[in-house]
Amino acid sequence: MAAFSAEDMKRYDAENQASKPAVTPGDERKWMMSLAEVMPSQSAEPAYSPIVLAGFVRLCDFLIVLGTGSLVYWLYLSQKLGFDYGYAAALAAISAITVLVFQALDINHVGAFRAPINQGFRLAGGLVLVFLGAMAIVFFAKLENAFSRVWLSSWFVFALIFLMVERGVVSIITRYLTRLGRLDRRVVVVGGGPSCEQLLSELSHQKDTDLRIYGVFDDRLDSRSPDVVAGYPKLGTVDDLVVFARHARLDLVIFAMPITAEQRLLQMLRKLWVLPVDIRLAAHSNKLRFRPRSYSYIGSVPVLDVFDKPIADWDVVMKSIFDRVAASLLLVLLSPVLLAVAALIKLDSKGPVLFRQKHYGFNNELIDIYKFRSMYTEDVDPTAARLVTRDDPRVTRVGRFIRKTSLDELPQLFNVAFKGNLSLVGPRPHAVHAKAADRKYDEVVDGYFARHRVRPGITGWAQINGWRGETDTQEKLQARVEHDLYYIENWSILFDLYILLMTPFALIKAENAY
Repeated sequence: MAAFSAEDMKRYDAENQASKPAVTPGDERKWMMSLAEVMPSQSAEPAYSPIVLAGFVRLCDFLIVLGTGSLVYWLYLSQKLGFDYGYAAALAAISAITVLVFQALDINHVGAFRAPINQGFRLAGGLVLVFLGAMAIVFFAKLENAFSRVWLSSWFVFALIFLMVERGVVSIITRYLTRLGRLDRRVVVVGGGPSCEQLLSELSHQKDTDLRIYGVFDDRLDSRSPDVVAGYPKLGTVDDLVVFARHARLDLVIFAMPITAEQRLLQMLRKLWVLPVDIRLAAHSNKLRFRPRSYSYIGSVPVLDVFDKPIADWDVVMKSIFDRVAASLLLVLLSPVLLAVAALIKLDSKGPVLFRQKHYGFNNELIDIYKFRSMYTEDVDPTAARLVTRDDPRVTRVGRFIRKTSLDELPQLFNVAFKGNLSLVGPRPHAVHAKAADRKYDEVVDGYFARHRVRPGITGWAQINGWRGETDTQEKLQARVEHDLYYIENWSILFDLYILLMTPFALIKAENAY
């Protein structure tokens, strides 16, 4: 099954608007009860990616092998040979091959990090294999005069010692993070019946699993859906799950239902695709079989990938580093502009230079956004309940200029550089009571909150394409959301750089920012 795209879900939404269920007043109460049941023992802190952790360990392995070989060469041979290109090539090659052998031996995952003694034997065996291979090449290629066997054997001993120490430290760190719940994947299962019970049983009995299962969500009537399935509680319906995921850290949703229930599956996906989570369809009980490479696996359970969390694992690391470094540089470079704008605001009207405004951030969490004050102090609108229009009397003389040029947004660089709740590039955050055509944004555009699957940004793809400023009609908001979803699905660092470079030109020709 190919993963669904935002375009697929929007098309399905348009065809099924009439069947969209209403959220009842009891949903919030049921969710509160569910959350109270499962959250006391669970950390609400975001998880660290096991993929990133394994990547850092591989990097440490490479540096340790390279470093110990270089150290032995410096102590034993540098006085005689100085810098030697042959030894430099051997150092790089053996270090890289060692990392590849460790990967082939499957010792670079969280389960292996938790068991350093058992995996240590495999690590030692892999290192022996690499160095025996190196010595065999030296012997059969008649390179005894080119490479020192004393250097190779001493390198092996030092590398083994340091690698064992490193794995011991990694084990301590991994166990500590595991106790804190920072390496867990928080999971809920959607569905019911024997298929759901079998899935939960298989997931529960896996060893060294990083799964922490909250419970089950099922849309069926209580008479067909028991309160407890395989020892896990039923926490509510799929509508409840959307609310639940906004407050509890959730990483993975698994559907335990037959793939032939296409209509029911699509109805549920239409509600859940707006969440920043991975969505998988369990294939353990499906009679319909695909090619083996069509499946991914959660432990030993085969699943079909439906949705992937956008900007995950190494992408998160790259984007975070880029954001903080670039925002810090921009703060330094633009500091004269920041000071000048602050002085003009102070001279133009009474009141503070900055003001804070509540906005929806990643996964609908409320965050404080900093801006230069562009309105008279008595007219400041922290919730953006009323749109700013052309010639709005609430806006000061300086305010009109800094809003038109987006200079009022510059203090948000502090959010990016120091708080990390904003990105330089991303869907623009909106204030809690912002409206289009007197209706809240999520009421105007179905699936609006799908743009909150990533951190919001100071500028974005919608802004450089002219969709900034006033959103007084459904068409304007729809266009902004479509551009935001395109950005999310096509993100890359180069895309971010392009948007940043184009932002000044977009500001020059902007017409609908007041």
